[in-house]
Amino acid sequence: MLYLDQISKNKLPKVRNAERVALGQKLWAEEIGCLEDPDLKHFAETLPSSESGQALLDAVFSNSPFLTHALTSDIGTLYSVLKFGPTKVLGELLEGLKQDLPVSGPITNVSETLRLAKRRIAILTAIADLAELWSDTEVVEALSDFADAALSAAVRYLLHAAHDRGELVLPHPDAPEKDCGYVILAMGKLGAGELNYSSDIDLIVLFDREKVDYHHHRGPQEGYVRLTRDLVRLLQDRTKDGYVFRTDLRLRPDPSATPLAISTQAAMVYYESLGKNWERAAMIKARPCAGDLALGESFLRELHPFIWRKHLDFAAIQEIHSIKRQINAHKGSDAIAVLGHNVKLGRGGIREIEFFAQTQQMIWGGRDIRLRNAKTVKTLRDLVETGHLEQAAADQLTNAYWFLRRVEHRLQMVDDQQTQSLPDSDEGLAEIGAFMGYDDSKAFGEALLEKLRCVENRYAELFEDDTAPESDISFIATDSDPSEQDLKILEGYGFSDGTKVVHLIHSWQSGRYRATRSTRAQRILGEILPSLLKALGETAQPDFALAKFDSFLAGLPAGVQLFSMLHANPTLLDLIAEIMGGAPVLADQLSRNSGLLDCVLTPGFFDPVLGREELEADLTSVLNQARDFQDVLDFSRRWANDQRFQIGVHILRHTGDAQETGESLSNVADAVLRRLYPRVLEEFSLRHGRLNGPDMVVIAMGRLGAREMTVSSDLDLLCLYDPPPDGKDSDGDRPLDPGVYHVRFTQRLINALTAPTGEGRLYEVDMRLRPSGTAGPVATTLAGFVKYQESSAWTWEQMALTRARVIAGDPDLGARFETAKRLILCQRRDPEKLLRDVAEMRARIDRERPAKTLWDTKHRRGGLVDVEFLAQYLQLKHAAESPDILSPSSCESFAECQKAGIIGEKEAGRLIATHKLLREIQGLLRLTTGEAFDDSTASDDLKIALCRATGLESFAQVKDALITQTDACYEIYQEYIERPHASLAPE
Repeated sequence: MLYLDQISKNKLPKVRNAERVALGQKLWAEEIGCLEDPDLKHFAETLPSSESGQALLDAVFSNSPFLTHALTSDIGTLYSVLKFGPTKVLGELLEGLKQDLPVSGPITNVSETLRLAKRRIAILTAIADLAELWSDTEVVEALSDFADAALSAAVRYLLHAAHDRGELVLPHPDAPEKDCGYVILAMGKLGAGELNYSSDIDLIVLFDREKVDYHHHRGPQEGYVRLTRDLVRLLQDRTKDGYVFRTDLRLRPDPSATPLAISTQAAMVYYESLGKNWERAAMIKARPCAGDLALGESFLRELHPFIWRKHLDFAAIQEIHSIKRQINAHKGSDAIAVLGHNVKLGRGGIREIEFFAQTQQMIWGGRDIRLRNAKTVKTLRDLVETGHLEQAAADQLTNAYWFLRRVEHRLQMVDDQQTQSLPDSDEGLAEIGAFMGYDDSKAFGEALLEKLRCVENRYAELFEDDTAPESDISFIATDSDPSEQDLKILEGYGFSDGTKVVHLIHSWQSGRYRATRSTRAQRILGEILPSLLKALGETAQPDFALAKFDSFLAGLPAGVQLFSMLHANPTLLDLIAEIMGGAPVLADQLSRNSGLLDCVLTPGFFDPVLGREELEADLTSVLNQARDFQDVLDFSRRWANDQRFQIGVHILRHTGDAQETGESLSNVADAVLRRLYPRVLEEFSLRHGRLNGPDMVVIAMGRLGAREMTVSSDLDLLCLYDPPPDGKDSDGDRPLDPGVYHVRFTQRLINALTAPTGEGRLYEVDMRLRPSGTAGPVATTLAGFVKYQESSAWTWEQMALTRARVIAGDPDLGARFETAKRLILCQRRDPEKLLRDVAEMRARIDRERPAKTLWDTKHRRGGLVDVEFLAQYLQLKHAAESPDILSPSSCESFAECQKAGIIGEKEAGRLIATHKLLREIQGLLRLTTGEAFDDSTASDDLKIALCRATGLESFAQVKDALITQTDACYEIYQEYIERPHASLAPE
């Protein structure tokens, strides 16, 4: 083959991992047996016999599990590349997306076609890159061209589908994108035509109200937002065929406050009135890539005065001075590490080269149109031609840029992950070095360091002759270095890094964030600033608390309303400081949604949380105000976030114990599922109708089933149904057979819980406890579930079943499930097998996930896993004789076991007390430090909080109680499980 002959073994990556090579060769051989095309089979059989072919395959197999899977799944693409060349195959692939992809038909066909095309582009660009059949420029342009083609194909399909539904009228239905009034702007690397191998794509979506002909009742704004959501799902949802592109729409104007698709008029008003310098820099790379290209070009032309200013304004000059001081702070530093270094964002990385070029464009591009170019390397050449950069510097930066881009590609080729960080181990670095063609990690590391230091030095020269402006005003009004008086003031408040505080406060007052841009917002913030600093200074870690408050400000869409609220309610400042300093989980929630503070001012916020029925009634009244299903999703998220925030504050202040807060968090989840279920079913039935039979039932498992949720718990769910007695399909416009109907409805329900909206997401959902785990369907018949449990289920699955409870759906079906569950759990079991299974499962967990610290309340011996394993073991062993011991709650089960004489009163009391202690500690730590708690560095405030949560007088007593009580529980666990297991005869 012509192109196989062009491949040189010396140019290919090194073969380092013999194990991977052997696996790849095995997969290749297995795939040959499945090939039916004689030419393709001959190619696959003979390729390894040629020196170049074997070298190519081994280079791929050794270095990239992802490419190994792709190649062995699609040998035909490799055949085409080596026979016809990557350029021709790329052209045919792009033309196929343009000409052959239908604009009508099932969306699954489009989804599958795009994903298979993505796999082909991954193969052909990788082969062209690794074998040096293409230049670096050709590689990134091919990836970008494919992204354009995929976006265009998806937009064409979605526009035509909306046209067929009568939602909009296309001027040219046979060419949906032409004059459609809806355009996708490519940003970032896609905008520059420099996409990386496993890149996200940054997009801005616009529509022209004057141009679109939208007829649906929801109006063009909502219509194009929904179309954009469909576009994102079509591109990034993972199916059995993978995904096309992860998409990021956050570069649009004011992303936290604007819809996913924004009108050109609104966008223009924003940029002209509120546009920031970083947005100017971002728009340098913007280009229309799909939809109405003429509209996109017109919009960017109109935006030119914003992007290309002839004179820098004062804010831009301040930013450049600030950048210069940051550069001076680290100029000449050798602090560049190879292990774990981020070649994009790290010092000396790709971002610094891009920033170097873009900053010069911002300064000079308004005056010289030759510098108005999106491509990084071309901009460096243009800067040389226009006299703003020396040729030697451009050559060095260009050389470094492509070297670092190749490293970036290799990192991403390994497992198709969007990563730019080098491995943090010598072995991992050696593997990437081999992928880059180096014999050892030392040679690769030296080459990399040379490039990084070169970039760092050139980057630091950007403002070589610049000097920082002098200032003699207070720290609240300037970005200059703070005076000694300023530092003394801040030291008095409790801050250790006064200079950082000064610059941070100046950034607020100079309008760095949306919330502090208006004069009124700055004035009110200035008035509350002393109180705010005092409150933050009284926390255990003032600097940490201030950094969290800065993140909080960064996420606010506006500030006047919040600052006014804080001004009128000074006690809120204390609560905010308490949260920022002591509860990072709550601080992150506030950063994502400042509106949570509104609920603090509602009567009863610090009273006990509502019960389950009251919560459900409250949510029902909220959802009754929803205008459509999108409102249902948004309102349920807003309501649940308020409730969880309230409970989190209660945990922080210990106004309720772990049992109460666990039940409250579970009640919130119960209410959401019970009220969301019928709404999702109603929305689903609009298209697919209903079945002539019972609805599905949703079963809570895990912590939700036991009503012991924490602030970070996800939902373990199981969905069961009974097929309709007549076996007929659903009665909607798009009927589905019963099995597909319930599976799709389950997927829709999961999506309603997990999909992010403007109000965030509700929960993460885990369905792995269903029969056959991730290999089984997400919805199962009750009969099938019972049969599986009786004949095929592992012991651990029946242990998990002890915590199952019905949470939503058809009441009669739920009752039948409870009956079936009880029968399953009350079966007589082989005691020896049960003991052996439980003991070996716990031992395996201990080997694979041992407790890392004393404070790992879950995995330490005698901890929650041991306690809960013991409860579940006793239930499975004795439920046949004593069914009353069955309970999702471990504590309730232990109490019943004691009544039944299965365990002693002292043992039951110890197990229950320890379980409660562990949950108190775990609940507080998950709110504050997660699993990173270290008692040697923990703040006094956190230690006091642990004392308050556990009811003990000193931290030493908390630590002693944790050790002694878990030791005692472990002794009980050993008595009932480990020692009896050890006495069993070997199998």
